Amino acid sequence: MDMTVTAWETNLTPTHGSDHQFSENIILDVLTVIVALVGLAGNAVVLWLLGFRMRRNAISVYILNLAGTDFLFLCYQFITSLISLFDLDFFLRVMEKFLLPVAIFAYISGLSFLSAISTERCMSVLWPIWYRCHRPRKLSTIICVLLWVLSLFLSMLEGYYCGFLVENEHAVWCPVIDFINVAWLMLLFVLLSGSSLALMTRLLCGSHRVLPTRLYVTILLTVLIFLLCGLPFGIYWFLVIWFHNFYAFFPLFLVTILLSCFNSCANPIIYFFVGSFRQRWCKQRHTLRLVLQRALQDTPEVDEPGESLPGETMAMSESLVF
Repeated sequence: MDMTVTAWETNLTPTHGSDHQFSENIILDVLTVIVALVGLAGNAVVLWLLGFRMRRNAISVYILNLAGTDFLFLCYQFITSLISLFDLDFFLRVMEKFLLPVAIFAYISGLSFLSAISTERCMSVLWPIWYRCHRPRKLSTIICVLLWVLSLFLSMLEGYYCGFLVENEHAVWCPVIDFINVAWLMLLFVLLSGSSLALMTRLLCGSHRVLPTRLYVTILLTVLIFLLCGLPFGIYWFLVIWFHNFYAFFPLFLVTILLSCFNSCANPIIYFFVGSFRQRWCKQRHTLRLVLQRALQDTPEVDEPGESLPGETMAMSESLVF
């Protein structure tokens, strides 16, 4: 199932009568490079702020790791698009052996962290007493480490048994590994969808509605963008694995790549948009650190528009500090 190299060879070597398709591929590659560059810059800023400039809490730990997975995924897509644009055939085998498992690893871990964020927020709404009083202090860090290890393990299995890393005689195990990966992705999707739906129901319906905060808006927008732009890449992967026919779904290949890049690029934009929404920029100087803190604010908004809470207490009021 050497589908990625097959896709690059199709992109790089147009046949007679396929000039129009080749031009469309070039346009999609150029758009992917542009989106990837914007996303790399945005996720780098998030990594810098959450990693070195802000105190981390239960949710910001997940956001930090999610930004890391988005950065890795965008690096892979940026490099592959450049290879496709400049016809660098020599690097195809290098990409197949070393960087493709990185993309699989980044996609699996990114969905894992997003599901963990949504599930933990849902638990904080449904069982607030347990969340505030009995939640383990290092739970976010422990979950992130476990998800990193599990995602790396699954991607390495995919890379080895499906022939991405080395040539081996165990190709019979490739369908089994594919089934395990797809089953894990489906489980994550069920957790993500169920927890997000429960969170929205509790926020919008019922007699015990919870006041929405900027953190809830940030999470729901991030989940929505993933369902619209990030999920098609996983569906494409599932279709290729299930039907064992790359060419039947080739027209969707570059489209899903571009959408997945937009998903990873949109997350930092969501953070800074939610953090700066309804603020009077002309009267008060807002740094990126303050804007990101506001996006992770877990307290209800004050009544007066443009008025903000102190920077040190906005995002830390309810969450556990690490």
